[in-house]
Amino acid sequence: MADGTKAGPAAAPPAPARRRRRWTPVLFLLPALVLLGALVVYPIGYSVVRSVLDKAGESFVGVDNYVTLFTDDSIRTALANNLIWVVLAPTVATALGLVFAVLTERVRWGTAFKLVVFMPMAISMLASGIIFRLVYEQDPDRGVANAAWVAVHDTFNESSAFPKAHPGPKSPLEKSEGGSFTTREPARAGEPVLLPLVGVAPDKMPEDAAPAAGAKPDPGKVTGTAWQDFTRGGGGTPSVVDPEELGYPGIRVEAVKDGKVVAETRAGPDGTFTLPAEADGAQLRFPADNFREPYNGVDWLGPSLVTLSVISAYVWMWAGFAMVLIAAGLAGVPRELMEAARIDGANEWQVFRRITVPMLAPVLGVVLVTLMINVLKIFDLIVVIAPGSSRDDANVLAVQLYDSAFGDRDLGVASAIAVLLFLLVMPVMVTNVRRLRKEARR
Repeated sequence: MADGTKAGPAAAPPAPARRRRRWTPVLFLLPALVLLGALVVYPIGYSVVRSVLDKAGESFVGVDNYVTLFTDDSIRTALANNLIWVVLAPTVATALGLVFAVLTERVRWGTAFKLVVFMPMAISMLASGIIFRLVYEQDPDRGVANAAWVAVHDTFNESSAFPKAHPGPKSPLEKSEGGSFTTREPARAGEPVLLPLVGVAPDKMPEDAAPAAGAKPDPGKVTGTAWQDFTRGGGGTPSVVDPEELGYPGIRVEAVKDGKVVAETRAGPDGTFTLPAEADGAQLRFPADNFREPYNGVDWLGPSLVTLSVISAYVWMWAGFAMVLIAAGLAGVPRELMEAARIDGANEWQVFRRITVPMLAPVLGVVLVTLMINVLKIFDLIVVIAPGSSRDDANVLAVQLYDSAFGDRDLGVASAIAVLLFLLVMPVMVTNVRRLRKEARR
């Protein structure tokens, strides 16, 4: 002080003022605390209590509902599928996001590519499920996946043009092993052989099929005709080549002696064929590949592939999310470290593995944990994509919770599943919170 006296201690605020300061933050937080209690704490507490009651909610059953989780076949399938989801979906989505973020960093059209990859995030789960239900349609004429798969398959393995063909009741052919058809009597050179078949719808005949013609005899060779022994509108004589009937172009004919193929050929557009002299005295056979059913693609939504197919749809949606977050983290990686490594002789793979990935580890961890939490709650894609025939094979805990609550009306088991999901999510959330706190302290 100017007069040399010391200032005394500041006077303490009155008690009412101290109480007001203490309760002011509480009053501001009260609405949020009420909502938190009503929307989070109460439902969790009620689910825990309900999980130890019976189906009607009247009797205490202890841990019986939790025992059901590990003894019921449907719920065990859901648990196994959830494990596959947690391990596979976040890992693949994060890996793809990392690859996209790194590879598009240097290209001129990288921004446009990122926009395309991220675009599925703007689509709802329901719409994505409908899209992929059509993509995985079994019919190649409707399903994109099978259309592409069948096109590749047919490039290397030609499909049969006569899958429904078979001998008629008075045919000289009889069924033999492996789905082939063989003549009862051996063929002779100079004596044309008639090999009538039926069963192919007129509109399914090959486009190059011409009116069938009788084969001309050749003294040194075996000749014959393979044709559709059916006249549209009726009429015609069985086992006789009629003018209105069509040949089987391209059908393969084999000559078999003592179980060995000694000669083979294919019929022309009018169904006529010629075999060399070695076929004299051999039985003629239509091999089974003439009648192989057309390749119809992969049963993507069958019991064995339905879970992986739905995971693919999920990755298609969320790889863009992972890419955007990783790209943001990549923008903060010091370029000096990468350039120094390249100057020291490191190749691009070594730079990626030794510098880029370690520097992005915090971001990768956040993305991975976020996706893990997300897949534990997956519901929409399973319900929309998986057909009824394989719905049980694609089951997950969230879907099973819905089925138990609203299908079986067993709220005890449903509540136990909800508690189990909560317990599964908690360690992941705790790990994420700890990581965020550690990052904040740096």
